[in-house]
Amino acid sequence: MSANRRVTLIFGGFIAAVAVAFYPIFFHPLAHTEDYKQMQKVNRAEINQADVQPVGVKIWSDPFKPK
Repeated sequence: MSANRRVTLIFGGFIAAVAVAFYPIFFHPLAHTEDYKQMQKVNRAEINQADVQPVGVKIWSDPFKPK
């Protein structure tokens, strides 16, 4: 195997590994926003936002709402 092909495979493997690592972190939540909205409703159901937030900090808002 030539040196150029070996270097190409190493860098290609590195790029593929980074892409595989980023999928569940970045792309899956973007593609499944409804699932995450439902999870947030369940997780925040029993929380009184005013009691949790420090004084002077904005109350939680919907992170999925378009700006």
